[in-house]
Amino acid sequence: MLAKKKMNLDNCRYLTLDEADRLVDLGFEDDIREVFDHFKAQRQTLLFSATMPTKIQNFARSALVKPIIVNVGRAGAANLDVIQEVEYVKQEAKIVYLLECLQKTPPPVLIFCENKADVDDIHEYLLLKGVEAVAIHGGKDQEEREYAISSFKAGKKDVLVATDVASKGLDFPDIQHVINYDMPAEIENYVHRIGRTGRCGKTGIATTFINKNQSETTLLDLKHLLQEAKQRIPPVLAELNDPMEDN
Repeated sequence: MLAKKKMNLDNCRYLTLDEADRLVDLGFEDDIREVFDHFKAQRQTLLFSATMPTKIQNFARSALVKPIIVNVGRAGAANLDVIQEVEYVKQEAKIVYLLECLQKTPPPVLIFCENKADVDDIHEYLLLKGVEAVAIHGGKDQEEREYAISSFKAGKKDVLVATDVASKGLDFPDIQHVINYDMPAEIENYVHRIGRTGRCGKTGIATTFINKNQSETTLLDLKHLLQEAKQRIPPVLAELNDPMEDN
């Protein structure tokens, strides 16, 4: 709209970017800078982010004038209203164990996967087991995506299976349970995911499956996050050789 001159920002004095780290991660940094170029007068820019990885800090320093960082709690820390349960589950057993995890809470439940194929496989499996589930990922067309989102939000479907990218920007305020079918490689993504539950002072549950597919670095990051939030540390994480504990 800006490029086609259907809108101008001549009189705009404030610009707010929510989930700024996700926007940068998804490759929109150049687009954001282009929006900046359309401001003719001085402006105040506010970036909101659940995490503060190096990439977003570098972006803020290069794109903003004397940026000030305001932390609410520790940047990158997990929501303390979320009960984090980490389970060691062999890769071939995860889809069966998933049904047991769904019994922990009433719906709605949000399941995260790392790839589209797993989203489709899990969705099909849940339907075969009689679970009211829908799914979204980058390969779904707009009609499928809109149906999945609207039916899940309306409470007509109990479970949404999704990839990180497909769920970007969506808000589901009453999620009871987040299940990480795949532990993400980046701990920032883990914080984002589990932050979908435990909102507005309510307690939520996040269950995460881990196994030998995860790197030791990822598992150590997860261990430190659990320790900081005073959560139960499963034996597989407690037994890790932790350089921080040697100092």
